[in-house]
Amino acid sequence: MKKLEIIIRPGMFEKVKNVLTDLGVHGLNFVEIQGFGRQRGHTEVYRGATMQVDCLPKLKVEIVVHDAALDKVLEAVVTTARTGQVGDGKIFISDVLDAVRIRTGEHGEEAL
Repeated sequence: MKKLEIIIRPGMFEKVKNVLTDLGVHGLNFVEIQGFGRQRGHTEVYRGATMQVDCLPKLKVEIVVHDAALDKVLEAVVTTARTGQVGDGKIFISDVLDAVRIRTGEHGEEAL
């Protein structure tokens, strides 16, 4: 099993959520975050004053998928979330040693 931490633009969440659902991903968690990458934010003009905005709003989506589904999920998320502009996001992939469904006590891939 693999855990994917998907950092995307907030406006891409619904599209990514829908494509994950279409691929059979049955659950996900997300949290609103702020951060920056290579672009280091941007400048804005507010009431005539120029301000540097260092951290931009992003969403972090976390899912766990079967090893066999990893390539399809990655391709679908990258294709869906890509705008071609700086700040599209990143995906971090980690191994998951085990999972337990609390309600039934199931372990491993059955718990997903």
